[in-house]
Amino acid sequence: MNRRRNLVIGTVAAVCSIAMVYGVYVLQVRQISLQQTVQVVVPKDFIRAGAVITEEMLELKPVFTAALSPSMVTDKKQLVGKETVIPLGRGEPVLAWKLNRLHLLPRPNQATFQVPKEYVLSISNGIRAGDQVKVYASSTDGGGPRKLFEEEITVASVKTSANVEIDNPKSSNLQSKAEGDEVKMYLSRLEANGPIDHINLNLTEEQWMTIDRLCSTKKTKLVIAFTASSLAGEQ
Repeated sequence: MNRRRNLVIGTVAAVCSIAMVYGVYVLQVRQISLQQTVQVVVPKDFIRAGAVITEEMLELKPVFTAALSPSMVTDKKQLVGKETVIPLGRGEPVLAWKLNRLHLLPRPNQATFQVPKEYVLSISNGIRAGDQVKVYASSTDGGGPRKLFEEEITVASVKTSANVEIDNPKSSNLQSKAEGDEVKMYLSRLEANGPIDHINLNLTEEQWMTIDRLCSTKKTKLVIAFTASSLAGEQ
């Protein structure tokens, strides 16, 4: 009986020892993995907002794997040619959301058109550069009001009569948008630096010709409306 008991105790002790050794091994492997580093992209020097990134502006810097964020960029080529939405600090890992692919520029099938003031009946005061807007036609020839385009249109810029881009000087709308701060975006639209006098839209040739054909008769004018998708941070 004692012999059998000793055998059971020995077996249990051996299993416990193996489990302990394995546990220590797992902890050591985990510790080593946490101490491993990965190269992430950082600016060589301070980069201002609105700058177009070139490869010469960037370098790689090691960070611990445990500190790696999904938004950190590990390949410099992913950033070349993009525009900084907010300033980038020297040596700080670049986060993907801080850059855009020149989103205020027209797409390959588009051009930026300044809409003549005589074509416009009204513009929502809250519109800012980079917003998505809906364009409606208001006619006096019996056609009545109607949506001119089904898709939303990107605003390239909105300016005052002094040719100054409309924004809140204390809190940039584009910066708040990049940070995903809807409250700041909302507040920035309440403290603009002037009324909208000129608006530039990124349009296809067909869209512009539709606008010009309708509005040049002076019987149709545009109503340009702000959409909630702009506050949702969509780029």
